Amino acid sequence: MRRTPDVVIIGSGMGGATLAASLAPTGADILILERGHQIPDDAPARDPDRIYRNSAFRSDETWLDETGKPFSPGNYYNVGGNTKLYGAVLYRYRRQDFQAMEHLGGISPAWPFPYETLAPYYDAAEALYQVRGDFTEDPTEPPHAGPYPYPAVPDEPALAAVRRRLEKAGLHPAALPLGVDLDRWLSHGNDGWDGYPDTRSGKMDAETCGLAAALSHNNARMETGARVTHMTAAPDRGRIASVTYEQAGETVTVTPKIVALAAGAVQTAALLLKSGLANSSGAVGRHFMNHNATAMIAYDPRFHNDAVYQKTFAINDWYLADGDNGPPLGNVQLLGRVVPKILKATTPSMPMALATHLSRHSVDFYAISEDLPDPESRVVLNGNDIQLLWRRSNMEAHNRLVKRMKQALRRAGFPVVLSRLFDGRVPSHQCGTARLGDDPATAVLDPDCRSFDHDNLYVTDASALPTSAAVNPSLTVAALALKAGDAIKRELAS
Repeated sequence: MRRTPDVVIIGSGMGGATLAASLAPTGADILILERGHQIPDDAPARDPDRIYRNSAFRSDETWLDETGKPFSPGNYYNVGGNTKLYGAVLYRYRRQDFQAMEHLGGISPAWPFPYETLAPYYDAAEALYQVRGDFTEDPTEPPHAGPYPYPAVPDEPALAAVRRRLEKAGLHPAALPLGVDLDRWLSHGNDGWDGYPDTRSGKMDAETCGLAAALSHNNARMETGARVTHMTAAPDRGRIASVTYEQAGETVTVTPKIVALAAGAVQTAALLLKSGLANSSGAVGRHFMNHNATAMIAYDPRFHNDAVYQKTFAINDWYLADGDNGPPLGNVQLLGRVVPKILKATTPSMPMALATHLSRHSVDFYAISEDLPDPESRVVLNGNDIQLLWRRSNMEAHNRLVKRMKQALRRAGFPVVLSRLFDGRVPSHQCGTARLGDDPATAVLDPDCRSFDHDNLYVTDASALPTSAAVNPSLTVAALALKAGDAIKRELAS
């Protein structure tokens, strides 16, 4: 079969869905290809055992680690991509994140444009994803054109008490910018949303916002179970001539005017490498970044945590500096509520009685530090397998961040603080494998996320990020997709 749409978008996660929402009003013929399927309404989406222990959602796909050993990467392939299980945190990168910054582990390079260039796209992305928040609480927050579309999600009483304790300990907790309709979410079950699949029940994700906006137009359509196998460039001008995918045992080839690749930082790199495309710089698959991340559980036997969702505030006291005029350390934010079944699933040796006690008297945090771009941190192909050669960086800063937070929590009256560093098997905001820049010798994409090698190829997922910063990347991915959308609109018009 052969079809000729105007635009093919590969992947329906944050980058693909947002781009589709941007382009659909043009009337262009848009085809979205998603290898996964929609999570059904009756999925066990509120069952921690089915999510964390006997996953009903994780793919059975395996990758290879640096030693060549297979592992389950923890990525998800659904309509809406990984946003279906994300924590719905929709941060802007700080203004300083667009500038060169010195870290303990090295230099985080400057972007090819300043924060102000992306700011209007952040505004539009916050409107599309209906962000709840109050940026006036956070002194590191960059300038906004106006308030968030909705007020901040409120702290539950137990978390309001934790916030007060942290403030007395000298910290400055600030509301997380969140994409969640709290009343609608809780009407489907008394559970948190962080790590829980969204069956269109109140989370503002790529399916419920970006795709919903795109598919409200008759000129946009999506095909599921459509796994792209390769792309081909025309020999004369280098433009992408065709995209081939497999669906229900059938091989289909499409010949679009424009191709937008948004399959995720690892799969996007793998598809480009397999197709032999967009790599005159040699940078495809390189500069892989994955946040340094640690889960922390702060225990106080006098504290009773009856919170349901918990994930409402963050601490950026050490985001731009370490508090002693030293380099940045990172962000700390509340995790979604770690209930006893989650503790038991992640620590099988823990007796359930202990897990119940610990959960009842603890509060859970997530510490994030920037992973710096390194050309030897790579996604490569090993035969038909994807191999991940992650070179973790900036760990001294991360260890200091965890230490600072533990000290603050003890000052706040939590005598025991447990922590666990996430390893490379946990996808902590993977990015950077097809970085944008202004030099085609070192970057894959130009500042509009267009390939330097193929002028009708765009990459609009986290692959494009030249740095990882130390906040959740989803909103930045959406903003970049909207920026790319404007460039594609100009090309379609011409």
